[in-house]
Amino acid sequence: MSQEILTELNKLYPIHFIKTEAVTDEIFRCISEEGNYFARITNYKSFDEQLEEVNYTDFLYKKGLGVSPTISSFNGNTVEKLIYNNRELLTVLYKAAPGVHLPRNQWNVDILKELGRQIGKLHRLSRKFEELYPIKHINDWHDNEEYNFLKYIPEEESTIRDVAEEVLSTIKQIPQNNSNYGLLHGDLWLENILVDENSNVTMVDFQDCEKHYYIYDLAVPIYSAVEYSFAGGGNIAEYGRGITKAIIEGYQEENDLPLETLDKLPLFIKLKELFEYNIMHMYWDKEKLTEEQIRIMNHFRIRIELESSFFES
Repeated sequence: MSQEILTELNKLYPIHFIKTEAVTDEIFRCISEEGNYFARITNYKSFDEQLEEVNYTDFLYKKGLGVSPTISSFNGNTVEKLIYNNRELLTVLYKAAPGVHLPRNQWNVDILKELGRQIGKLHRLSRKFEELYPIKHINDWHDNEEYNFLKYIPEEESTIRDVAEEVLSTIKQIPQNNSNYGLLHGDLWLENILVDENSNVTMVDFQDCEKHYYIYDLAVPIYSAVEYSFAGGGNIAEYGRGITKAIIEGYQEENDLPLETLDKLPLFIKLKELFEYNIMHMYWDKEKLTEEQIRIMNHFRIRIELESSFFES
């Protein structure tokens, strides 16, 4: 199907692509003489949602944040329609971001502090964007299906359902204001962050951007760093605290983070943990779970039921 994608993209864009390669079911690497690009081809979100997302990320790029710029089509559109597998899908073309996905042992304190700075800058610019262009189509977090925990977590898992209900209820009661709530990335796993040779950070894949409490954009990379980059050689709780300190210190150089917000970080890490567990129930085939999937689900069950966290002192 790469040839079909190649033909369609060459019809749409003022770049001559020589080759396309599937990275995922929705992302294609597009190779041209001018350089590399990535095409996202999906109906995961509506045209209006994707256009609002692209307007957001292009605004961030123009303000100097490390994000990938979009490429307009011959028609001057940043979101285009494309026929693939006999279906009409939406496509967005991005210039390839500089940098690489760091190996797990290279996520040091300095780079994590720089990541914190960039997230702080992201949230400052997000507030500005919303002042200029009020959000009409991108969802608030609790309206996204992935947070519908009680729909997907089985009734027999009563302890986890109780934890999920309490976490959701507690977070929804937090008063919202411009300083703690707004448009954000929403999925800042380390895999969505590229780092160049000068330790400059680029954030990619804003497909899950949403309106949420800003602290969530800190909870996700902290959670991800412990899940992904800790490989022994010390105490995991101390490692988690070290990562947290570095990211928060970087963030505070670019943006305010009130103490009452910071105190809620463990709550939002628990939300992320429940989110990941819910995703398993939403998308994994319960009748065909692999041994690795069973192991992962049991690991989450134990951690959530015990209400333990790597990040609590």
